[in-house]
Amino acid sequence: MTRTVFLNGEYLPETEAKVSIFDRAFLMADGVYEVTSVLGGKLIDFDGHARRLQRSLDELQMPAPCSMDALLEIHRELVRLNGIEDGLVYLQVTRGAPGDRDFTWPDPETCPPTLVLFTQNKPGLADSPAAKAGIKVISIEDIRWHRRDIKTTQLLYPSMGKMMAKKAGADDAWMIEDGFVTEGTSNNAYIIKGNKIITRALSNDILHGITRAAVLRFAQEAQMEVEERNFTIDEAKEADEAFISSASMFVMPVVEIDGVTLGDGTPGTRALRLREIYLDESRKAAI
Repeated sequence: MTRTVFLNGEYLPETEAKVSIFDRAFLMADGVYEVTSVLGGKLIDFDGHARRLQRSLDELQMPAPCSMDALLEIHRELVRLNGIEDGLVYLQVTRGAPGDRDFTWPDPETCPPTLVLFTQNKPGLADSPAAKAGIKVISIEDIRWHRRDIKTTQLLYPSMGKMMAKKAGADDAWMIEDGFVTEGTSNNAYIIKGNKIITRALSNDILHGITRAAVLRFAQEAQMEVEERNFTIDEAKEADEAFISSASMFVMPVVEIDGVTLGDGTPGTRALRLREIYLDESRKAAI
């Protein structure tokens, strides 16, 4: 079945949706995006994604293409039109297509933003076999720009990191800067020692994860201690457990770091419990 996508005010078959070659996301990576999960036909953490989208737009002085209420209705309509029970909705806003290439930003009065949304069907999204087995990560140098808190489409190095991990026989990579873990290629990183969850504090150095915020809130409600601070890869290798979080992977246990097995090599009980709590609570709050 051909997907229906949304492009600049129209619902179109994916084969008919076209964006100008002069669009600044294509030429300059001048765009921001969000990915919202769908479980049981409902949107997970939409309000959080909408707030972060607005923050990204504000940080780049990019006009919003429409209201957040209108974006919610577009999300719901795409889920309905494409029959998505479990899956993802991808949203991208760019500074638009000024008609030629130039480093300076076009006048938003004459160059409206480009808005694109599409769905990805992922049956059984919450029942990933990887969650039962855990994933393996490697460490790589973090050489990205220093506004990682803005969710831009500049994803070349994270993509390279995924490929480095694949080449090494792992599933993902944790990035290291000045000796400390920043985050995963497309996720936030955590270690667990005793009853304490340790994760890097929010700053321009990491993405302000929507799933991260919910997981830490649920962890504290479950009487787990949360410590937001830098940690090294060597400290991670000595942790009792580790995990990552993202909108599409929820809470995913990590069982190996740079070839070092954590615990007995199976997902830890606390990470699994956090995944269970997150999914239960998120489903209840889905819209």
